[in-house]
Amino acid sequence: MIGVSNRHVHLTEMDFKKLFGTDSLEVLREIRQPEQFASTSYVTLETEKGRIEHVRVMGPCREYTQVEISKTDAYQLGLNPPICMSGQLEESSPITILGPKGTLHLQKGCILADRHIHLLPKQAELYGLTGLEKVDVLLSGPKGGILFDVKLRISENSYFELHLDTDDANAHMVKSGDFARILTKKEKESEYK
Repeated sequence: MIGVSNRHVHLTEMDFKKLFGTDSLEVLREIRQPEQFASTSYVTLETEKGRIEHVRVMGPCREYTQVEISKTDAYQLGLNPPICMSGQLEESSPITILGPKGTLHLQKGCILADRHIHLLPKQAELYGLTGLEKVDVLLSGPKGGILFDVKLRISENSYFELHLDTDDANAHMVKSGDFARILTKKEKESEYK
């Protein structure tokens, strides 16, 4: 199943308290990944060149503060953040986060989240993906295509789901709840001949 991620923010408990003046995130709705949720809280992202309001805070709080945007958002903000996996913030872009009670000026923390698939170890074994770090994925539909080098995130706390940002989803005219297919080695060999 496909899950499309719009721009969003993950916060540490300390940063959440600084921005909102309270201790805990309120759950708006659960998402498919276990123990994660969309909160009722929103922030504004700001740079010298642009501003994006009404950006959702995702929960629960994490050990790091991270802003995930699309390349289209990056153009609006005048940024050039790296494409990377969540938590890989070494080369990430600086950004300012505005909340109702405070402001964070991050020296790093803004990324373009790399497309990836969450799955359980037993699913990786079932589908012959054990030991692989990435796969190619077929998207069907009027603007379908193949996504190359989609990272695998294998853990015991996962829901089997392909995560795309809004730019990838819009380019291929797919939405959350649609399905994609991991290409087998045999399919790839015949496809590229």
